[in-house]
Amino acid sequence: MTTTDASRARSLRSRVREVGAFGIVGLVGYATDVAVFNLLRYAGDPGLLEDKPLTAKVLSVAVAMCVTYLGNRQWTWRGRSRHSAHREVALFVLMNGIGMLIAVGCLAFSHYVLGFHSALADNISANVVGLGLGTLFRFWAYRTFVFPDTGSPADED
Repeated sequence: MTTTDASRARSLRSRVREVGAFGIVGLVGYATDVAVFNLLRYAGDPGLLEDKPLTAKVLSVAVAMCVTYLGNRQWTWRGRSRHSAHREVALFVLMNGIGMLIAVGCLAFSHYVLGFHSALADNISANVVGLGLGTLFRFWAYRTFVFPDTGSPADED
């Protein structure tokens, strides 16, 4: 195996590990998001935010965002340099906000435009379609802006 082939193999293994770690962190965040969303909407009689699906979604994403930031910083992109923790968190929140708007937009369209009001419809629009599209955006945004590969070892803040 040539040096170039070995380098490509390491790069591929690194990319597979990165996608796998992002996926696992994302699944934990997804489970957190769905659980909090459904608890806020449907736990109790009536649910705390039964008539406020968008508010419930915003709150559930906020809780999941805390979980996924810690997972991505400590595991997925732990080896990436860290120029400023404040900047990193601000970018993470901004990119999550955009991802959340994607999910909330799907929920709002389904709930208020199409008139689908069931728990199943709200979960499919917000937690399948919206989160799926938001996840694609987040992976690209985190990798590109929040945890960029600067080629230098990680710095501690």
